[in-house]
This record gives sequence, structure tokens and C-alpha cells, in this order.
Amino acid sequence: MIFRRFATYFWFCVSVLAVGSCLCSTVHAQALIASASLPEAPTPAVEPVAPVVLAPSIASSEHRFFDKQNRVLFIAAAAFNGADFAVTRANLQSGGQELNPIVRVFGRSTAGLAVNFIGETAGVISLSYFFHKTGHHKLERAVSLVNIGGSAGAVSFGLTHR
Repeated sequence: MIFRRFATYFWFCVSVLAVGSCLCSTVHAQALIASASLPEAPTPAVEPVAPVVLAPSIASSEHRFFDKQNRVLFIAAAAFNGADFAVTRANLQSGGQELNPIVRVFGRSTAGLAVNFIGETAGVISLSYFFHKTGHHKLERAVSLVNIGGSAGAVSFGLTHR
């Protein structure tokens, strides 16, 4: 029943996309022009140009890695990972099962589960540092936000399905 609705929706979207692309004039504007209709253009002379060397400058948006915003994000990520550990451990102790296949490998013991969540927090900080060093400052903060969201979702799911 659900698959049939999904298939109907999928084919509707495909047909709308096909009709829209056929009727769109910008798609046809990219067509190749026959080479016989082009006039003969003169070939410009190519002259060597000396390379321009720019000194690296420090961007004004450059910030320290452990600035206030990153510290708050890392503390929140560690807190939510700790809460996820506590809820997961309580659920496993009361006979529940781990739904995440990666964590399931570590979930056989409390120490293994703790290593998993500590490693997850260390991985978030390491990936954020990598993005910081490569100049991707928005991704640097996004890594922590995604981890916080995932852990918050796992905690809320674990608490509602006790």
C-alpha cells in the first residue's frame, strides 16, 4: 500500500520533470550551432604572462579553534553523548536492543559502550579541528551541531521507548 503510493508519487514527479524540461526554453538554448553557419574568426596571438604571486593573508573571519562558540558546542556534544550513553546503557540493561548497527558491536559491555561514545565525542572534535585547519569554518561548527542533533534524537527515542 505504501509502496504503491510512493511509486505513484515518484512517476508523477518524473513526468512533471520531463514535461518541464521539454517546455523550458533555457534547455534548448544550449544546443550546438552548426559549424557551417559560424564566420571564420581570427586566431588571437597568445603571449606569455608572468605569474602573479599573492602573499597569504589572514582572513578577518579567522578565529581560534577553542573560542567561546566551539567550547559551548563541544560541551553540548559531550553532554548529549553522555546522556545517549546513559539512556542506551539503561535500555540494554533492561533487555532492550541497540538499533544502531555500529554501536551494537560495542554494546555488549558497559566499557565498550563507554569507549564508543567517548570515541564519538573525540571524533567530533577531531573532525571540527580538521575543518578549522582547512578553512571551512561553517563546516567546523556544523559537525558539532549534527552530532548534537543525532544524540538528542537518540536520547528522546530511547526515553520514549523504555
